[in-house]
Amino acid sequence: MSAEPRHSRRGLLVPFVIVGVLLAAWTGWWFYLTQQIEARLDAQVAAMRQDGWRITYASRTTTGWPFRARVSIPHADIAAPSGHGIAAPELVAEANAYNPDRWVVVAPDGLTLTRADKGKVGINGDGLRLSVSHLRERFPDLRVELIRPTFTAHQDAEPFPIASAERILLNVRPHLTDGRAVTDEMDVAFSLIDARGRPGGPVEGATQQGRLTARIEGTVVNASKLSGMDSAGVFAAWTASGGRFTAIKGELEAGDSRARIDSAGLSADADGRLQGEVALTAEKPGAAIAGLARSQSGAVNRLGAAGAAAATAVSGDRGVDLVIRFRDGRTWLGPFALAPAPKLF
Repeated sequence: MSAEPRHSRRGLLVPFVIVGVLLAAWTGWWFYLTQQIEARLDAQVAAMRQDGWRITYASRTTTGWPFRARVSIPHADIAAPSGHGIAAPELVAEANAYNPDRWVVVAPDGLTLTRADKGKVGINGDGLRLSVSHLRERFPDLRVELIRPTFTAHQDAEPFPIASAERILLNVRPHLTDGRAVTDEMDVAFSLIDARGRPGGPVEGATQQGRLTARIEGTVVNASKLSGMDSAGVFAAWTASGGRFTAIKGELEAGDSRARIDSAGLSADADGRLQGEVALTAEKPGAAIAGLARSQSGAVNRLGAAGAAAATAVSGDRGVDLVIRFRDGRTWLGPFALAPAPKLF
């Protein structure tokens, strides 16, 4: 009686050997990637400190194996030479290990924003995140998203214009013409959804204690000059080089008032104040301007706002075309000075 042939079991081991080799190779790649990330982070921090930035943080950790690279930076404190900065109990940056060209940075425990000579404001919310992609391009895509944020000015700090919002979004990306990126221009889109003003402030007044929603988009010309962050601020060199905002369009809702806005171009003067004209097609503008006149903010020219409210009241509920001018460091509606012009730096 012949013995039954014995079947080789080597074939059963082959898939496990292949998986083991692939896992070892992937693990090697993950450790190489995280070492490169840490080395580049250290080099970037050193370069920024050389340029006058103040950056401190506790010991960082890198986790996320096998499919992600996750860098946790506790007690982060970052301040630019301009005096602006952020601090957070923890910043977490994360990317896919197979696509490290897109990063998401979150502040899970909120953060503190320093506004140079205006003081600090605490920001908390359901989500505070920044995402950046296409890092190899001249201008990466940037997205900032705040979900149900709240704003609390620190003691002795200048009050913050809004107390809370449902959502704040900022998108920045290269400007495209015929599907190709323009050499030195970026598109910017900003959304402020259902914001509530601080008590007694201009936003609360203009919305008649309601909510403010703004959607504005435009193009930044001479965008490469925004790369610096010196003691004068990020917009100083940009302004000196002829930088400006163009093709500005948007919508505003303040309480019962509505407006569509349009501007061919806005820039900043030597003091950093906005200059140029904005055309508005407004519905019920008198209510918003009258509320502004009742604001307790020292920045608002209540007499000028009251005059502007009286001048626009004749339109009633009909739409009216208005022009807001930023000149001489002030915001003007016709002959009425309402408030200082917004300051870029």
